[in-house]
Amino acid sequence: MTDVILPLVEDVVSSPWIYLVLFAVAAIDGFFPVVPSETSVVTAGVFAASGETSLVLVILAAALGAFTGDQVSYAFGRLAGPRLDGRAGSTGRRRAALDRARAALATRGGLIIIASRYFPGARTAVTLAAGAVSYRWQRFAAFDTVAAITWGTYSALVGYIGGVAFESDPLKGLLLGFGLAAAVTALVELTRHLRRRHAVAVNVG
Repeated sequence: MTDVILPLVEDVVSSPWIYLVLFAVAAIDGFFPVVPSETSVVTAGVFAASGETSLVLVILAAALGAFTGDQVSYAFGRLAGPRLDGRAGSTGRRRAALDRARAALATRGGLIIIASRYFPGARTAVTLAAGAVSYRWQRFAAFDTVAAITWGTYSALVGYIGGVAFESDPLKGLLLGFGLAAAVTALVELTRHLRRRHAVAVNVG
């Protein structure tokens, strides 16, 4: 099975169109989170270890695509914002949700925008919310630039590490790359969970 799959993957990755594909996948994933952008970037990073792709270009294509997709999501939120605000009324759960989003972005917007980029679905929700509550675009774009560059670098390097470790066996490199990405995500989620529990315990106490 792998004798069939790996040559196909190598053919795609070695194509000169791979960077445009990475850009498009990362961009679409920014506002339509069903496209596996992390998987694509990690895979390209694995093959960068053997010279099939350029690590720098993989990072650049992924970062530019991520930034573009986030801007589209922000624009969608900005367009929908007035309608959402009108439907929320002055009280109720919708109003409370919008007010919480506005307050959270106002106090720690940079951290939220950068951190959410590493979680599929969450990044779209945050960028849409930023637009909906009219979070200032200049600040959003600045933080999103950092988010896109660090995300692209992280995703590509995770794959690259796997590719270096198993340069003669790309399949094992892919598995290691995906395993590293999953482990980092799980660690971040565990940290968030423990911090949330600690905050609840402090408030109760």
